[in-house]
Formats: sequence, structure tokens, C-alpha cells
Amino acid sequence: MKQSQRGMTMLGFLITLCVVIFFAYIAMTIVPMYIEFYSVKQALKGLANDSTLADAPKDKIRQMYQRRLEMSYADHVKKMDALKFDSTDGGLKMVVDYERREPLMANLDVVAKFHAEQVLPRGAGAN
Repeated sequence: MKQSQRGMTMLGFLITLCVVIFFAYIAMTIVPMYIEFYSVKQALKGLANDSTLADAPKDKIRQMYQRRLEMSYADHVKKMDALKFDSTDGGLKMVVDYERREPLMANLDVVAKFHAEQVLPRGAGAN
């Protein structure tokens, strides 16, 4: 009775290993960008839930936003000062638009555009 071999050849294993390492390398480049964006969204949500900022000036709101980014180590966004304000009927809309570019390999870059917004309730109707 002839027994056939089963399993992966060394060449197949090396090709699979290279593909896995390549995607792991890409993930190590992209995942920190999204973690930082999540920190930005959490900072905006925290500002909206802070009732002491209901009637605060924009400079104070910007300062509190910068502090929240410092606590979450979102240095790239903190340097950009990407926080903008728009007035709405419900209060003050905080908008953060930014682009992040990270080198991938040689002359290839990963570019990601992020947009987050949150309404900060103003006046006596604030929580």
C-alpha cells in the first residue's frame, strides 16, 4: 500500500509566511492611525458631555481638547490643531478634519483622511 505525503512544502510555507508578514506590516502601519482617530472621537464626546463647557469660550474648549489628546497620546493630531467650530441651532459643532500620511515602503505611503464632529450643547439647555 502506497502512502502519499500530506502537508505543505517548504516553498509553500515560505510564500505563505511572506504574505502573512506583509499584511502584518501593513496592519502595524494602519492600526495606530485608527487608534488615534478613536482617541479624537472620544475627546470630542468627552467635551460634549462636560457640562462646565456649556458657556465656555472657544479658547477654553480648544485647551481642554488639547489636554484630552495629550492624555491619549494623540500627538499627530495635537500638532495639527485641526479643531474647527461651526455654530448650529443646538449649540457649537466641533469638527476635526485631518489627513494622516505614513510611509509604507520605498516611495509608497498610506494616506488616510479622517473626519469627526460632535455638537457641544450651549446655554441653559445644556446637560
